[in-house]
Amino acid sequence: MNKILNCGIAAILTLAISSCDKGLEKLNQNKTSPTAVDPVFLLNNAVIQTSMPVKSLVFDIGIVQQMVSPNGGVLSGANFNQDSRDVTTPPIWPVFYQNVVKYTGDVITTTKDLPAKSNLYNMARIYQAYAYMILTDEYGDIPYSEAGRGYTDQVLLPKYDAQQSIYTSLITELTEASAALSTTGTVEGADFLYSGDIVKWKKFGYSLLLRAGMRLSKIDPAKAQSTVAAAFTGGVITSNADNAFIRHDANYNQPIGGTLNGPEAANFYLTKPFVDQLKNTNDPRLAAIAIRYVGATSGNGQTVAAGNTNPAVQIGMPIGKDNGSIGAQATADGLASFYDYSQADRRRVVKTTSPVFLVTAAQTNLLLAEARFRGWITTGDAAVYFSDGIRAHMDQMATYDAGSAIAGGARDVYVAANPLLPGSELEQINTQYWIASFLNGPEAFANFRRSDYPLLTPNPYGQPNNPDVPNGTFIRRLTYPTSELSVNTANVNEAVAAQGPDKLSTRVWWDKP
Repeated sequence: MNKILNCGIAAILTLAISSCDKGLEKLNQNKTSPTAVDPVFLLNNAVIQTSMPVKSLVFDIGIVQQMVSPNGGVLSGANFNQDSRDVTTPPIWPVFYQNVVKYTGDVITTTKDLPAKSNLYNMARIYQAYAYMILTDEYGDIPYSEAGRGYTDQVLLPKYDAQQSIYTSLITELTEASAALSTTGTVEGADFLYSGDIVKWKKFGYSLLLRAGMRLSKIDPAKAQSTVAAAFTGGVITSNADNAFIRHDANYNQPIGGTLNGPEAANFYLTKPFVDQLKNTNDPRLAAIAIRYVGATSGNGQTVAAGNTNPAVQIGMPIGKDNGSIGAQATADGLASFYDYSQADRRRVVKTTSPVFLVTAAQTNLLLAEARFRGWITTGDAAVYFSDGIRAHMDQMATYDAGSAIAGGARDVYVAANPLLPGSELEQINTQYWIASFLNGPEAFANFRRSDYPLLTPNPYGQPNNPDVPNGTFIRRLTYPTSELSVNTANVNEAVAAQGPDKLSTRVWWDKP
């Protein structure tokens, strides 16, 4: 009897528990917790992460002699012809591989077989190609075909691809992806770069293709010509309304602007070559970019009241000076101290909210000027493309700050006084490209190596016995980060054996002497 009673009680309890459980699994579900992320937001993360890492300020912008610091430590780099690999953070390598390549790769994998996401798929292909172009231009041979496959394919130590094969693939990617974008497809309105505007994305893709083609001008002119012609036919950015740039605000600061308005505010200066180029040609961009804190003897002396934006008073800092020699140089230049040299105005062009320009009408028009001069395109006039490029960059200055806007009259006077002249076309075009790429360090550095213009004097610091940069030469690439040397050793060594020593002076494949 007791046994029967116990069994009955157990059955009742089981039913009661079962009844109590009914519906609890739904009650305990978090209805607001996402189970998937819209891939357009992953693409946005990739775009945001390309916003000019600070290492570009220490190396790229210094190598092309636009801004330098006389101070060492974490700021050692271009101004000292010194290989500092991982001292300055964040370096381009980990930021791009751990974020940009990863996020664009995730978008590509997620959307590849979804017809409704075809536009997003091709947008991600274009942006990944942009990231890889920067990486290979900076370092040379890099992980490419096996990169970003650690999670999906467990490739933890990717091999390095030759830059030549990388460029072949990038040209294919940009050509196919740009052509495949469709104005009748899904509009990705949450897209951070162009709000899903497919016409602008196409121009962005073809402008990158133009850039890729021009990179080959020394190493493979035939391939350069065919690539440039295809890009031009596809349609490129020729108006500032189509510029590709990253916006910043009080919550998301511009990296270089954050640095120059923070701990390094008094440590970076416009160079003498850059200031002299603008000053000697009465270029109105000098007033839009520069400020000099007249009489400053320390960082504390760089006050608003001491600031002077008059082009006539601007004095650029000579290249290759350090803490021990810059003081005497400042005295020789009639300055109170090195704090008295001209700077990029951190309250205008390098604010924390300043935009970062990736590809612009100014740059593209200037590349078209060179392409037309070389006969690689047959439409338009090289002199007109040249003038349009200058105008576009001057008009672009207003995007930084209203205080940097250049009046149309001043712009037109400069353009009229600086036409494209027979016999100096390549020098003029690429000197203007150098100016138009101010603050875009990777692009300015790449085009300087490609074109060999402007005609800069090699940095004399540490010469003639500098182990990294031989006497009378320039830095030609960045070196691989320590993490790669210590973890992916075999693949790095294979790349070095193929490309050349892992030094600042080793040329990348397209940088033919």
